[in-house]
Formats: sequence, C-alpha cells, structure tokens
Amino acid sequence: MKLETFTAGRWAQRMQYKSFEPVPVNHEWSWEDATINALLEKANRALGELNAFSLIVPDVDLFIRMHVVKEAQTSSRIEGTQTGIDEALLPEEAILPEKRDDWREVQNYIRAINTAVEELDRLPLSNRLLKKTHSILMDGVRGERKAPGEFRSSQNWIGGSGLADAAFIPPHHEGVPALMSDLEKLWHNEAITVPNLVRVAISHYQFETIHPFLDGNGRIGRLLIPLYLISHGLLAKPSLYLSDFFERNRASYYDALMRVRVSNDMIHWIRFFLSGVAETAGKGRDVFRKILELRTEADRLVQGLGKRAALAQRAMQAFYSAPMMTAAELTDRLDVTHPTANSLIRELIRLGLLVEITGQRKGRAYSFERYIGLFLM
Repeated sequence: MKLETFTAGRWAQRMQYKSFEPVPVNHEWSWEDATINALLEKANRALGELNAFSLIVPDVDLFIRMHVVKEAQTSSRIEGTQTGIDEALLPEEAILPEKRDDWREVQNYIRAINTAVEELDRLPLSNRLLKKTHSILMDGVRGERKAPGEFRSSQNWIGGSGLADAAFIPPHHEGVPALMSDLEKLWHNEAITVPNLVRVAISHYQFETIHPFLDGNGRIGRLLIPLYLISHGLLAKPSLYLSDFFERNRASYYDALMRVRVSNDMIHWIRFFLSGVAETAGKGRDVFRKILELRTEADRLVQGLGKRAALAQRAMQAFYSAPMMTAAELTDRLDVTHPTANSLIRELIRLGLLVEITGQRKGRAYSFERYIGLFLM
C-alpha cells in the first residue's frame, strides 16, 4: 500500500449516526515522500542514542522508575486527571481526600506500565497483553465498570456528550475483534519490510481509531508505543514515552489523527509521529546525561562525610528510587535507627541534596528536588 494513495476507511450509516470503519493495516507499506526517510533516519539515530545511555548508566532501573512516574502522570493528565508529579511520588495518606481518585488513576497507570514491561519477558506484544494491562489500569477507579480487560461490546465515541454530537465515532463494536487481530498481525509480520518506527506510528493511529475499550484507550494506545519498541529490540528499557510530546502539542496531535480519517493523510501523521520520537528521544538522552552529572556531584559531596559516607551513599540510592520520603521511610529502607536516619537527612540537606517540603514539626517529608526537576524539563 502506497501512503500517497492510501484510503483510511469508510463512514458506515448506523441507526442515528455514522461510525468510521478503518481498513486493515497488516500489509506492505511504501512511500515516495522523501521527508519520511529523513525523519526516520533522525528518529532512529536519536532512539539509538537514548538506548545507549540506558545501557551504560549504572543502576539505570532506579532512574527508569522516574520515567515511568512522569509518563503515568503526563498520560493521565491528557485524560483530565489532575495529579502533579510531586503528588504522584507521595503515599496515599499524604494526598488530600478530594485528590485521591486522580492519584489512584496515576498509581494504576504506574502498575500497568511496570506489569506490561515485565510481562514482555513471558508474553509477546499481543491483544492478550493489552487486555491484561487495561484490567490493571481500570482496577478500582473511574471506569472500573466499563469492562476492564475486555474489548467493548457496545458503541463508544470521542468528544461530545453522546453519539449525536460526538467529534468522532469509532467502528461498530462487532468489527473490533477482527480489526485488533489484524493490528496484532502487523506487529509480528516478518513477510513485509516496513521499518519498525513506521509500523508503530501506524499502530498507534489504528489503535486510537479502533478505540477497542470503553475507557482508557488513550493511555493504553500511548503505552503501546514503548511496549512495541521494547518487544522489537529498539529499546532495552522503557525509556521513551511520547505522552509529554503529545500533551504539549495536543491540538496538533488530535488534528494529525483526524486528518488520516477525514483526508486519508497518513503521511502527515507519520511525519508528526517521527518528529515526536526524535524530539522525545533527544530529551530523554539529555536527561540521562544530566542524571550522570548530578550523580557525580552528589557522590563527590557525600564522600566528604568521612565515616558516614557509605551510609549516606545508600541514603542517596534510596532517594533516587523514591525521591520523596519521610525519615521513617528512610529508616526502614536503610534498616537504621530513627536518630541515624534523621542525622543523615540533616547532612544531606546541608549539602544541598535534599529539602524539607512539609514545614511540619512531625511527619516531615523530604524531597530530592534537583533530581525530580530533571524530569520536568
């Protein structure tokens, strides 16, 4: 299929509305547009540099956790969830009661990402994996009654208050299983020579167009991107998430998806997607570089503590893993006494590595703000 002559689908008349029925995508894809080739080269180079950093950074999994938290918070924000990254790092009891529903949605997304990545060691990227991930995402939160872990068996819509004023109406539910089966085949079809970044661009568009679940499609569709890249060996770690790019360019993102459906303009969508990969991978690479610089500085400062340096080093490792903690939590993590933990915290504050964030006399919490700030760039 040539991108220049691609027809995205057709509008099918239902009882009182028209649904968009997309064409299958599991086939060869080609194009004459030279811009795609240039963007593809740029995106692959940036992705390779990001992957290299994820392989050379010591204890990289500590830092991947923050990438996951940032992705969960940003992807959920696109859907209207109002939880800041600082709140996402806090325990539930520290969250105001009126904000806990949003907080739980972000925590579910963190669990969903981590579980899905772990499952890739046992399961291929598949509809089965997406359903399992969706079930975790919807567990005990708004949307929990909208068939968690199952493809929809009724019509849904995007935008508006109902089918009458919807901005877009996805395909009829009877066609969802076949369309998702076709999409799954595209992920693993070795008989075609379509570059992986083009496949995942088409896959994200197709997933969002099918909208196979009653709720949570945006978050699962965005998570599909790193899952595909990991499963096909383009990333060793889940270090690339496009939600930040999509959120900052939200109008352009939705416009690019709709242009495919309305004007068959898959070329515009793929250009937009590849630009996002290149930009996001470049930012991720820079974050890893700054993490290494901060870690080198922190190690140098901690070494000046003499006999306490080794224990302070362990404390810093704990704060890389959980950048906001109370003294009691640090006590448990290090298996030391409360006075020892408090003394360590005072030293790390003096060195400019931690700050107290509650202003309370009891139950104080401490933040590794310089580290958190790297993920807010």
